[in-house]
Amino acid sequence: MKILKVILFILGVFLLILFSIGIIRLFSEKQLDDVTPGISCNEDLMKRVDAYYIIPNFNTSKISENESWCKYVLSLNKSLRLHGNIHIFNEFAVDRDEEYIREAMQIFQECFNQEPKRFKAPQLNITKNNKIIIKELMNYDGLFNQIFHKVYHCNDSGVPYNKFNDFF
Repeated sequence: MKILKVILFILGVFLLILFSIGIIRLFSEKQLDDVTPGISCNEDLMKRVDAYYIIPNFNTSKISENESWCKYVLSLNKSLRLHGNIHIFNEFAVDRDEEYIREAMQIFQECFNQEPKRFKAPQLNITKNNKIIIKELMNYDGLFNQIFHKVYHCNDSGVPYNKFNDFF
């Protein structure tokens, strides 16, 4: 009988935490990852969210070289943030130097005429040294950001998938 009470208590706590996270996600800022001209993104989704995580140099194509795209993104009046530099798999799972990060910041600056104030690593995978460098330059968004915000992806390749975010 005691084991059943413990199991029910743990289950209740778990459901309370899950419910609380759901409520927080319901009212928190909606975010969109992988925004760049080289990745097709649903226009309705772009208008629904509050913040974009921008890839500045995707497939060797710098966003700053696409002036009409930069103006379009600015016209949507969203919070703009940095999402890696070239966005390869585990890009920041190896140590990068400050120059590498500043290159991404410079491309972002040239496109939007503003410095990025927040950063999220692709796949959320980042070394301790990279996190230190980035935190000296801007705010860092990691796993807790993903848990407490609905984070969509332009190509719907993230976990959780976009449809899950609509529900939870």
